Amino acid sequence: MHLIKDENGNLIQHGHDHAHEHTHEHTHSDGVTHSHSHTHEAGGEHAHSHGEGCHDQNHGHCGSCQGGDCGKETIALLTYMLQHNEHHAQELDQMADNLDKLEMREAAKAIRDAVADFQKSNMRLGLALTLVKEEMK
Repeated sequence: MHLIKDENGNLIQHGHDHAHEHTHEHTHSDGVTHSHSHTHEAGGEHAHSHGEGCHDQNHGHCGSCQGGDCGKETIALLTYMLQHNEHHAQELDQMADNLDKLEMREAAKAIRDAVADFQKSNMRLGLALTLVKEEMK
């Protein structure tokens, strides 16, 4: 269940499920870039596994480092995930601004607190990316 606005701008609960689709893209050491689309239910948890089998596609080397370059694959995937997370943090921050305009201060504060946590996690991912890049030199 989530909230949407009606034709008058009033928030109402919206109770039927939606599936949202998004795509993850990464480049392998051989220069081949490909993406994986998948769906998840709105509000539901979703995890991304790039370990065994790479979303049920038989690439042989996808995530398993067989015939590929683990370091370059890790850098490409971590870079993508960090940028993806940063984009979500920006969207959430904008949402908090919109809630402030609607005088929903508590909800806006809760989102800003979440964004602060998100940004801390992004800093840690950025550090991990830097460390991987340094080790690759």
